[in-house]
Amino acid sequence: MEKTDSSGTWYLFDYGMVISAEPEPEDWAALERETGLRGLAAASGPYWNHRDDYDAGRHTPAQYWARVLGRPVGAEQLRALEELDAAQWAHVNADTLAVLETLSEEGARLALLSNMPASMADQYLREAAWPARFTRTFFSGPLGMSKPDPRIFTHVLDELGAVPADVVFIDDNVRNIGAARELGLHTVHFRPGTDLRQELARFRKRSGH
Repeated sequence: MEKTDSSGTWYLFDYGMVISAEPEPEDWAALERETGLRGLAAASGPYWNHRDDYDAGRHTPAQYWARVLGRPVGAEQLRALEELDAAQWAHVNADTLAVLETLSEEGARLALLSNMPASMADQYLREAAWPARFTRTFFSGPLGMSKPDPRIFTHVLDELGAVPADVVFIDDNVRNIGAARELGLHTVHFRPGTDLRQELARFRKRSGH
């Protein structure tokens, strides 16, 4: 990715497991101590069972954590749970950040589309360094819809003033990748070991950018 990107391409990044790294075991352990529950990281566990509705803005933080715990949550514990949850997803992938830095220096157009509850998004926008790399950021919670719903991609395209062929979408979730492809976006399925620099260079070579 040596040359300046003077194309009309938007690079649309996911956050979780693309910009962020996987939560550490001690992160889950801290959350389990606070909740008194075990196995929160499991896909079938209460943390994930209600997460789609939370990410899509259909639950408030209090409603989400009450469903996770199976009981109402007091204000003090709610603050603790929200802090622990934001902390465990705050670990960043240094390789992805390096690619973002290169793209930014080249003048590439960068946007973010993440399934994330509004409270967590607000905290990251206030406190994290990575949002400054992006011209536009879109989060499912405030929008009231989430990936892979085609409506959220259409909304982002409208806001960016872009057609699908103008966008390269980078995400770790195969369902989100499939939905984006159906709409005509270029996609990079980000997995452990993905060389994002190489993948984007390959896209540029194909597209002549």
